[in-house]
Amino acid sequence: MNYYGAKEIASSFRTVRNNTIRVAEEIPEDRYDFQAAPGIRTVRQMLIHISNLHRVGLFLHRDNSTLKSLEGFDFMAFMGPIIAAEQEPRTKAQILQALREGGDEFEKWAATLSDDFLGEVLTMRPGGTPPARSRFDMLISVKEHEMHHRAQLMLIERMLGITPHLTRDREAFMAAMQAAKK
Repeated sequence: MNYYGAKEIASSFRTVRNNTIRVAEEIPEDRYDFQAAPGIRTVRQMLIHISNLHRVGLFLHRDNSTLKSLEGFDFMAFMGPIIAAEQEPRTKAQILQALREGGDEFEKWAATLSDDFLGEVLTMRPGGTPPARSRFDMLISVKEHEMHHRAQLMLIERMLGITPHLTRDREAFMAAMQAAKK
């Protein structure tokens, strides 16, 4: 019996995406070109990157659902246009729209998957570590990758003098618990 399946993948992805959207909303657009250190993405580039992360999962698992091996798959040919899109000038409103639409698309599709489909194993490219991964693991990695970048954005928020919403929410909860205790 699986306790974590398609509906949980969809729900947890939605939670992560909603938190990313809140971060994107809270950073002022005039700070979207902030770069925390040379050689890393600006806020704008990172948010565009995040808005496109789900496309890999959809391409590999929805659009090519019979794929059993990534041997010979030209990852850079697929990723090239997605990476190039990070350089395109987009407004905050356009980025927020892309985050919402992409999140909706991935969540709705992920919720429909069967346990059998999630359990299918794909062979990675030669030399890949691990040598094979389940579709479940690969789809969960979409959420994990977004969480990685959102953590970077939350640190950037601190650098910009913004207290991240998750911190504010936790502080409000703790204050309410303290007040109720008195």
